[in-house]
Amino acid sequence: MRLRTIGLILLLAACSHDDSDMATSSSSAPPPLPSGALASLQAEVAFPNLTFSSPLFITHAGDGTDRLFVVEQAGRILVFPNDPSVQMTDVKVFLDITAQVLTDGEQGLLGLAFDPDYKVNGHFYVYYSIASPHRSIISRFTVSADAHSADASSETVLLSVDQPNFSNHKAGMIAFGPDGKLYIATGDGGSANDPDSNAQNLGVLLGKILRINADGSIPNDNPFASTAGARAEIWAYGLRNPFRWSFDRATGQLWAGDVGQSAREEVDIIAKGGNYGWRVYEGTLFTNNDPMGTVLNDLIAPILDYDRAAGQTVIGGYVYRGPGLPGYDGIYVYADFGSGRVWALVYDATTNTAVSNTEVANVSLISSFGEDEAGELYVTCFDGKIRRFRQM
Repeated sequence: MRLRTIGLILLLAACSHDDSDMATSSSSAPPPLPSGALASLQAEVAFPNLTFSSPLFITHAGDGTDRLFVVEQAGRILVFPNDPSVQMTDVKVFLDITAQVLTDGEQGLLGLAFDPDYKVNGHFYVYYSIASPHRSIISRFTVSADAHSADASSETVLLSVDQPNFSNHKAGMIAFGPDGKLYIATGDGGSANDPDSNAQNLGVLLGKILRINADGSIPNDNPFASTAGARAEIWAYGLRNPFRWSFDRATGQLWAGDVGQSAREEVDIIAKGGNYGWRVYEGTLFTNNDPMGTVLNDLIAPILDYDRAAGQTVIGGYVYRGPGLPGYDGIYVYADFGSGRVWALVYDATTNTAVSNTEVANVSLISSFGEDEAGELYVTCFDGKIRRFRQM
């Protein structure tokens, strides 16, 4: 059974409810922190006068203006001042590509990233779905002479990813790493059980984290750049639907939430060339669902996975590096769409393990996390509101 929310067959609802015969195993989440070790968080409406249509992401341009940009699934990017008193009349349409975006199911305008040199070159990048032929597109646009409006005619397509004729598992997050390269997440292409074995196939771009240069070329140091039969864009593989992920501002580690099928949700730290197991494994659960008999001797296990008693669709978050939440520095904050639970995960880099995982808030209908320029955390929600975390 697939969850449907507020009348839309949206990406987070359908991702983790495919029909499957797999049994649910017990939770492997680490124990919570001692009571009082972390202050609980409250997700307050950050901009009471603003409401968006199916917002999927919020971010900033890194240009010193402290503006915020919201991605709407239908194909618009909106920009506004980071001011609690902002009005709808202050919101500008930065880019509108609704005429070319396919929004069926988990498809749509899914990702936005600003060039590290945006203040100089005005370049930004988007990830969206199109219908004919069925593909995911990663394009570069340029801002116009008006700082609040992009030049819609400036589109340069950097990468086109062929998609099977399913409406789910399209991933969509894009972001620049500390190395200045553009990282891109793709899902396995959809349906249930990865029917085409895409995630383990290095010859296709689905079920992967990809890495390209800002001009669309392929870095020579990508792990499979010299592997016969492999797509050179691949950075890591064996992923089901890593819808939201982020880089730690301090360490550069890539943290991903990979949405599960019917048993496990997982949090991964993505490494160069890493294999994260799908569809042979769902989290730490062996699926017995791989007719190719793939042997995963090099499998990288999740930092944490959890079962359906805790939630149904993981929403990858951020390692917190802002000034406003004392005690949270270096802690990974993430959530679950189905249960609304928001957790704070303490990670030990020395042992590469999750030390503790504490529920610190509950927020309904979270579609994504995001940061402002200072590193404060926000969430977009399917009620159309943007929320910001405060300590209680």
